[in-house]
Amino acid sequence: MTQSTGILDAIARRGRTIDETIRAAGFSIRLMIRVIVALPYLPRRMRFTLDSAYAAGVRALGVALIVAFFAGMILALQTGIELRRLGQSNLIGSILALSMCREMGPFITGIILAATVGSAMAAEIGTMSVSDEVTALDVMSIDSANFLALPRVVALTLMCPLLTALADMVGIAGGAVVSHFHLGITQQTYWVAVRESLTETARLLPKDVYVGIFKAVVFGAAISTVSVASGLRASGGALGVGRAVQRAVMVSILLIIILGYVITWLFYFLLRE
Repeated sequence: MTQSTGILDAIARRGRTIDETIRAAGFSIRLMIRVIVALPYLPRRMRFTLDSAYAAGVRALGVALIVAFFAGMILALQTGIELRRLGQSNLIGSILALSMCREMGPFITGIILAATVGSAMAAEIGTMSVSDEVTALDVMSIDSANFLALPRVVALTLMCPLLTALADMVGIAGGAVVSHFHLGITQQTYWVAVRESLTETARLLPKDVYVGIFKAVVFGAAISTVSVASGLRASGGALGVGRAVQRAVMVSILLIIILGYVITWLFYFLLRE
C-alpha cells in the first residue's frame, strides 16, 4: 500500500511539473503575441524602450566583449593546435571568423544577456507582481504587455544583434592575438584569411554572418519574452521572485541552445543552396 502511494505521488508530482511547464509556455507565447499586437504603440513607450536598451546594451557591453575576446583566443588556440599538425595553420583566420559569426558570437551574447539582463527583468517585474503593482495596472485598465513587456522585448531584440556584431569582431581580434604570439602566424596572413572568408561577390556579407545576426534577433526576443513572462507569473513574496529569476535564466539558456540548433538546421540543411 505504501509503495503504491509513493508511485502515485511521484506520478502526480511529474504531472504537476508537466502542467506547469505547459502553462508557462502558453503564457509566454500569448505574451509574445500581445507584444506584437502592441507594436503600433511603441512610439509612446520610446523613453522606456531607450532606458531598457541602455540597460541591455551599454551595461552588458563590457562583460560581453571580455568573454568574446577570450572565447576567440580559446577557439584559435584549440583549432590552431590541430591545424598546425595538419600543416594548415593559414586557415585559422577563416575558421575562426566563420565560427564566431555563425555560432559563438550569438551564443556568447545570448548567454550573457540571459544571465544579466534577463535575470534583472524577471526580478524587477517579479517584485512588481508580488507587491500587487501589476494588479494595480490591471485595475487602471493599463495593459501590462503594452506598458511593461513591449519596451523590454523590443529593446533586447534590437540590442542583442548589435552586441553580437561587436562580440564577433572582438572575438576575431582575440584570435589574431593568439595566432600571432602562440601559433606563429603573421597578422597579414591571419587578416587576409578573415577578409576572404567574410567577403562574397554576390552578397555584401556571407551567409554565416546573416545567420548569426538572425540568431541574435531570435535569442533577444526569446530571452526578453521569457524573462518578462516569468516575472509576471511570480507569486509568494521574495521566494517567488527568486524562483522567477531562476526559471527565467534556466529557460532562456535552454531556448538559446535549442533555437540555435533549429536555426542552423533550417538554414544549412533545409534551405541550403
